[in-house]
Amino acid sequence: MKKSLLGLVVLLTLSMAARSQVKIGFEVSFIEPQAHYAEVEMNISGLNKDYIDVKMPVWAPGSYLVREFAKNVEGFKAQTAGKAVKAEKVDKNTWRIYNAKASAVKINYRVYGFEVSVRTSFIDDSHAFLSSTGVFMYPDGMIKSPSTIKIVPFKGWSKVSTGLEPVKGQQFTYHAADFDILFDSPIEVGNQDIFEFTAAGVRHEVAMVGGGNYDKERLKVDMAKVVEASTAVYGENPNKHYTFIVHHFQRGGGGLEHINSTVLGASRDQYTSERGYNGFLNLVAHEYYHLWNVKRLRPVALGPFDYDKENYTTNLWISEGFTAYYENKIMLNAGLIDPDTFINNLATAVANVENTPGARVQTVAEASFDAWIKFYRPNENSSNSTISYYAKGEVVGLLMDLEIAKATKGAKSLDDVMKAMYVQGKTSKRGYTDAEFKAMAEKISGISFSNFYAKYVNGTHPAEYQKYFGYAGIKVKNENEGTSIPYVGIASRTVEGGVFITAVSRNSAAWVDGLNVNDQVISVDGVPVEAVVERMPAITNKKVGDVVKFKVVRDGLEKTFAVTLKANPNIKLTAVIDDKANAQQLAVRKKWFGN
Repeated sequence: MKKSLLGLVVLLTLSMAARSQVKIGFEVSFIEPQAHYAEVEMNISGLNKDYIDVKMPVWAPGSYLVREFAKNVEGFKAQTAGKAVKAEKVDKNTWRIYNAKASAVKINYRVYGFEVSVRTSFIDDSHAFLSSTGVFMYPDGMIKSPSTIKIVPFKGWSKVSTGLEPVKGQQFTYHAADFDILFDSPIEVGNQDIFEFTAAGVRHEVAMVGGGNYDKERLKVDMAKVVEASTAVYGENPNKHYTFIVHHFQRGGGGLEHINSTVLGASRDQYTSERGYNGFLNLVAHEYYHLWNVKRLRPVALGPFDYDKENYTTNLWISEGFTAYYENKIMLNAGLIDPDTFINNLATAVANVENTPGARVQTVAEASFDAWIKFYRPNENSSNSTISYYAKGEVVGLLMDLEIAKATKGAKSLDDVMKAMYVQGKTSKRGYTDAEFKAMAEKISGISFSNFYAKYVNGTHPAEYQKYFGYAGIKVKNENEGTSIPYVGIASRTVEGGVFITAVSRNSAAWVDGLNVNDQVISVDGVPVEAVVERMPAITNKKVGDVVKFKVVRDGLEKTFAVTLKANPNIKLTAVIDDKANAQQLAVRKKWFGN
């Protein structure tokens, strides 16, 4: 036994020593950026093997869809000692280099990048955004190996922005402690407008790409408020520095979180309106809160990552949904919105979920698990069969927060659960299970959450919004209650003068009486269609129960459908603070509103 253990220790020691001698370096340059290409050189030394397999991830953490990044790779070749060696692709994202135990191998390939999103690379004559999972490869089995990355900007480009650690004395050269870090560190190359601010003891760099009507001095102040309010939830900020990469478009949006950076999409002209400016800060709050929730406080399935396939979890409603909820709390606690805006934003969030037919079909746990095949691949029936784990998770976070505050008479909140889970994760050095999160909520609140989970996590029970808002002395009214508005249940769009149905709501009049997506509506009760169907007098002047004749063209054939109008089932919620709230409601409200 002792000899076996000694042998194992020796083997492990030799393995670690061999790995420490392996050196991996990348150089990224640009010969034809106007054609959307980056040139990648990868150098590996210290691997004494007959062949080396190098792999490219098929997905990007934080965006739960297999995107097959290897599809953008061209011209893969390898050489040792200046001579070409055999290299072949052995599966969809793996290349094998037969290097005959050479001490070093150089690999070259090109990457095409021309997809505008926060998760994919985009390269043109003005700048290059490198989304690392779709640019860099790793030797199979060596995810934990360090690497260096040198960026050679195209002529006229002078700046690089990234969360990677710079190598001292080497311009535009960076170090990644392992490939998880590299794949979690996007890189912006070009002439971006950079400004900095310090908040929560952390230096923050903001790289603004593509112009815009932003006020840097105002953003420094307000983004710092977001950082401070986010950090206050957990009591510590895990970074030494942080990078915001903001891409501006004529119309833009979206964000993707990373270990110490984020990529945001924004519209160039949105900053001068209150709605647009607060919308940007909401996005900042959402992605920054991910520093804790997802990047460190995470479901057990989300790390270590398997970059070859889907990584399934039923807890994206916590990872993303709670983050959507907390962006509201952060904006409130940062003083960027008032309590009336806060409660009405959340009332609207509840209404949006309740008005989605799929909320009665798919649970939020199922939505989390099926993100890989459903959320990022919506079709015309998605709103009838699915619910967003962002939207439903936000509502569940709201209800759980109020439930905890009510159970503890204002002593505790969801903040306490999130912080406790964060500390637990640091101690255990792993992600949490669904049962562990539920157990922590029960420990903090002192009550059982079994019925709550049965209703809202693993069930499709409607949100009891009046009860939960009432815990904090908030009155919520359904403005549509008692009304009888005729409702067809379709969405449409105008294409070259024709009106086409784009969605049919489950159990609506259109659903029951046979109207289909892609039908071209010609007339309604004999009135030619020239605008969106729902707004036509032919509909709005009718009553619930009336029959309306829709003449449509379907696959080139004209058809007529008699549609019996139903009442609009959707709710419209408004929330007001009750000035006559009792002492317990005031205690809950104080805890909920925070600062």
